[in-house]
Amino acid sequence: MTRLSSLMSHRLAWPLVTLLLLLAVNTAFNASFLHLEWRDGHLYGSLIDIVNRAAPLVLVSLGMTLVIATRGIDISVGAVVAIAAAVAAWMIGGSVASDVSRFPMPLAILAALGVALLCGLWNGMLVAKVGMQPIIATLILMVAGRGVAQLIADGQIITIYYKPFFFLGSGYLLGLPFSLFIVAAVFVLLYLAITRTALGLFIQAVGINPTAARVAGVQARRLVVGAYAFCGLCAGVAGLLISSNVKSADGNNAGQLLELDAILAVTLGGTALTGGRFSLMGSVIGALIIQTLTYAIYSLGVPPEINLVVKAVVVFAVMLLQSPEFRAEIRTLVQRPVHQGVQP
Repeated sequence: MTRLSSLMSHRLAWPLVTLLLLLAVNTAFNASFLHLEWRDGHLYGSLIDIVNRAAPLVLVSLGMTLVIATRGIDISVGAVVAIAAAVAAWMIGGSVASDVSRFPMPLAILAALGVALLCGLWNGMLVAKVGMQPIIATLILMVAGRGVAQLIADGQIITIYYKPFFFLGSGYLLGLPFSLFIVAAVFVLLYLAITRTALGLFIQAVGINPTAARVAGVQARRLVVGAYAFCGLCAGVAGLLISSNVKSADGNNAGQLLELDAILAVTLGGTALTGGRFSLMGSVIGALIIQTLTYAIYSLGVPPEINLVVKAVVVFAVMLLQSPEFRAEIRTLVQRPVHQGVQP
C-alpha cells in the first residue's frame, strides 16, 4: 500500500492513469481500437492515427512548457501556426502541377521556421525587455497574426499540390508516421538541453523567483526571450505538419484554439502555471490525453454541440485529482465519520 501511495504521488501518475482510462474506454466501445495492421509498407490503426494527429499539439506543448515554466504564457501560438503554414504554402505555390514548386522546398521550410522564430522573439522582447504582461504581449500577435497570415495568403485558402511537401505531415518512415520522428528529435534535443546542461536549473530559478535568479547571475531576460523564441519555433514546425497533412494553408482557421489545447496539455502534465515546476514528458502525455479524448468523443458519437463540454468536464476532473489539497480534503471527508464513530 505504501509503495502504491508513493507511485500515485508521482507527478506523472494521474496523467498516465487518465490516458490509460481513455484508452480503455475507446477499447470498450471499439474492439478494434488497439488493432494494428501492416499495410502498404507501414502501420495502420487508431493508435497510429492518434499519435500522428497529436504531433502538432505535442510540439506546441513542448514550447509552451518552457514559457509557462518561466512564469509566462503564449496565446499566440495558433496564429504563429497559421503564419508559418501560409509562408510555406505561398513559397511552394498553388500550382496544380505536383512536381513544381515556386521556391525550393528546403528554402520554403526554412523561411516558415524563420518567420515563426521571429514571432517568438517578438513576444519575448515585449515580455522581457518592454515589460508587458505575457498574456497582453502575446494577445497582440494572436490578434494581428491571423491578419498577417491572411495577407500572405491574399485572403484565400492556398491549396498545395507539391507532393514532396506532403511527406512531412502524412509520410511514413520505417513504418511509422514521419511526424513522430520530428517530435522525437525535438523532445530528445530539448530533454538533453534541460538535463545535461544548467538550462533546466536556470528555468526553474527564473520561474520560482526571477529577481533572485538575476541577483544570482542568471541572465533571466535572455532566458525568457529564448523560451518564447523556442515556443514560436515549435509552433512553426507544427504549422508545417498541419499544412502538409491537410495539403493547404488557411490563415483564418489553421491552428484555431491550439493555444488552449497546448495550455491544457501542459497543465495536465503537471507543469505549474505559477512557474518553476515543469515536466516535458508530462506535457507529451497531456497532449496525448487531449487527442485521445477528442478521438473518443467523435468515435462515440457525442453530439458536436456538447463535445467541448465533455472535454472540459474531463479536464476539470483530472486537474482536481492532481491537486494534493483536493485529495487531502477527500481523505478527510472519508475518514471523519470513522473517527466520530469511535469517540466515547
